[in-house]
Amino acid sequence: MAEIKLANLSKAYINRRQRRRSRNDPDQRPGDRVVVLNEISLEFQEGEMVCILGPSGCGKSTLLRIIAGFDRPTSGSVFIGGKEVSGPRADSIFVFQHSGLLPWMTVAENVGLGLRHLRDPIDRAAKISEYIEMVELEGFESYYPHQLSGGMQRRAELARALAVNPNLLIMDEPFSGLDFLTHMKMREEVVNMHEFLRKTTLVVTHDIDDALIMGDRIVVLSGRPANVKLEQTLNFPRPRDFERSPELSRLRSEIFLMLGVPYAV
Repeated sequence: MAEIKLANLSKAYINRRQRRRSRNDPDQRPGDRVVVLNEISLEFQEGEMVCILGPSGCGKSTLLRIIAGFDRPTSGSVFIGGKEVSGPRADSIFVFQHSGLLPWMTVAENVGLGLRHLRDPIDRAAKISEYIEMVELEGFESYYPHQLSGGMQRRAELARALAVNPNLLIMDEPFSGLDFLTHMKMREEVVNMHEFLRKTTLVVTHDIDDALIMGDRIVVLSGRPANVKLEQTLNFPRPRDFERSPELSRLRSEIFLMLGVPYAV
């Protein structure tokens, strides 16, 4: 049985905007029903990393929130391990687009939030150190979030998420706002951790290269109301290189075109 199953999932909101967000938005009046997700059916297998792509505003983050149990679909259902999702689950961790570290806690204290069930302080401290070392933040245990760079904050947040030992890790634009080199480093760390831990991982990203390099599978959503335009397994060996893999490079160009960019830049 699939680890996660989305069955005919739809989501609609009541429009409360007085003005359109952009010229491309449909002309809708306050009180109109706005369909964001339209009859989406997908399955995510246990232990795989799936990257979800789509135009801005198509409902990618909404889809993640519904899977995590933070939001409810208008129709359809989400099943995890054969049980319907009706709210947030203790075995699922959501890494938000913006840093969710608690500013009044140190790196060690933030990571330790997921280990409060360990009563032995020595065992708990050892586990905290293990996850801090996993994201290469040794020596920064006593630092507060404002004392860390953006990349270090993301690594600390990833360590906190992994410390919970979740069955499902959900990441919404985990590399947004990072400089180029830090972005590349974080991407490599996430891939390596997934290869080692094999946690079921869902990643929303706008970056086509990230999706193709990281994912075991990709899902491309259409513009709003979103439906599935492409679902593709990525049977390419790692590390992946567009220049050395013509098939991967061809798929990259197809996805750029699918998302409205006539050529890969």
